[in-house]
Amino acid sequence: MAMSTAELERAADEAWERLDAGDAAGALEAVHRGRQRARRGAPEDVDLLADLSLLEGLAFLDLCRFEEARRVLETLAREFDDASAEHALGLLAERRGERREAERRFARARRLAPADFPAPIVLSQAEFDAAVEAALRELPEPVRRWLENVAIAVEDIPPDDDLTGSDPPHPPSILGIFRGSPLGDKASMDPWSHFPSSIVLYQKNLQRFARTRQELVEEIRTTLLHEVGHFLGLDEEELAEMGLD
Repeated sequence: MAMSTAELERAADEAWERLDAGDAAGALEAVHRGRQRARRGAPEDVDLLADLSLLEGLAFLDLCRFEEARRVLETLAREFDDASAEHALGLLAERRGERREAERRFARARRLAPADFPAPIVLSQAEFDAAVEAALRELPEPVRRWLENVAIAVEDIPPDDDLTGSDPPHPPSILGIFRGSPLGDKASMDPWSHFPSSIVLYQKNLQRFARTRQELVEEIRTTLLHEVGHFLGLDEEELAEMGLD
């Protein structure tokens, strides 16, 4: 008996929910379950099957399985005018250092879905650094003293080591990261404890995240405070309770 459209929609909905919640592995499992059932039932809804392919590619991307993501998304982009696939392929090209290919993919995504993929809000390096400095000045004086030995850096996008240094890996879209051991843990067995601590903000990711200049400046502040929270030993749940998720 053919798999109903409703069943296939439920599989896609579950995958989207898991992906939105940061559970890329769970999203991938939902996609694969849906595909297995689809193969048995031979459904005719091509759009839903394409949606599952997009979800698979995005889940591979968030899991840092970049070549698998590229294969799935290139097939999807070739067979459908899918803005999300084009944008994700732009991100992959950017990671490979293929700037012109990345810009071509981003531009195509903007043409296909301008509301979903607007041009990023771009600050000069001086403007971006000024926003970081302004956020630092908001911190209480004792926290600023503790941060004196913590480097605050700005990079374009996260390198592979920053993404795969955790299990599960961080998605490539992260806005910032704290590298090191939390305050007070320097004598621990944590291998990071022997390296200088640093907070890194990823400028291109932040610029793509924001829709207005004001939103970008506010997100720079929020991301910096989030990573300072990790430096102070706060976990993700505690940061979310403070509005810094």
